[in-house]
Amino acid sequence: MDSWYSKTAPAFDSKKSKSILHPFTVNNHKGNTLNLYQGCQHRCGYCYATYEWSPEFYDKIYAKSNAPEILENQLRSWKSQVVQPVMISSATDAYQPAELKFELTRKCVKVLQKYNIPYYVFTKSALISRDLQLHKQYKHNCFLVWSITTCNENIRRIIEPGTPPSFVLFKVIKKFSDCGITCAVNIDPIIPRITDTSSEIEAIVENCLKSGVSYVFGAPLRLRSDIWERMKIVFKLLNREETGVIKDYITLYDFKEPMGPGYNLHVDKTYAGTMLKNLEEKVIEKGMLFGFPNLDENRHMAKTKLKVCNENQLTLMNFM
Repeated sequence: MDSWYSKTAPAFDSKKSKSILHPFTVNNHKGNTLNLYQGCQHRCGYCYATYEWSPEFYDKIYAKSNAPEILENQLRSWKSQVVQPVMISSATDAYQPAELKFELTRKCVKVLQKYNIPYYVFTKSALISRDLQLHKQYKHNCFLVWSITTCNENIRRIIEPGTPPSFVLFKVIKKFSDCGITCAVNIDPIIPRITDTSSEIEAIVENCLKSGVSYVFGAPLRLRSDIWERMKIVFKLLNREETGVIKDYITLYDFKEPMGPGYNLHVDKTYAGTMLKNLEEKVIEKGMLFGFPNLDENRHMAKTKLKVCNENQLTLMNFM
């Protein structure tokens, strides 16, 4: 647990990958994931990617140095005529500080654009500003999603100490939305008894409106044994232990201490349904859309002889 809340900068290292583009299925949606780094410097206490196989997740960042070449080779040898949308990144952040040194996200985005592959980026970083023009030239076939958990700086510094303040991110989002790029905000996770209040959600939604965000969506926190241990530290640092928050979580997630290892636990359905309904109403009230954005189906087709570029290429919403 000490490594999660360390103020020491992580070490950077490189490694080679045999493949970089991997298929995924979530419910009925299919696509591909592109994770160019292993580990993440943002140090979010609720991070879902911190499995046992990655004990150095916060303290050692591996850059998959041959990723652009591997991605190019995979796309050249793609067996299907249609390449499903690519999510950058699903288990790390493509624009964490390591990107300043390795520039793997920038290089791989250029490859995806070359092959006319639709993509979407999830990030908590302001570094994406560096690639404003790169994404702008492809705005017909991509969208960008910022994950924003809270506008409360006292809370943010504790639950995700390596991330930029929300006001910085909203300034960045405004730059992208002003360029006509589809921007979305994912309020994920919404943390029970911490960031689930009406005022917390309202602050994010209001800033989304001011920043030109078109789409807003979110999801409640899922619990796993390692996440639960970190969350108890969060409660302590936020002085919430005396409010019965641990007892509330045991009830909301229906488990007994100590929580055993295993899959993610989902919060009570009634609680989740009410929370998401309230979020949806606030988003719609502000004139924004609740859910994932769509890509322009009248997109320009890149001029290339590579077989993966064709008129049947699907947009992201075909798989959402």
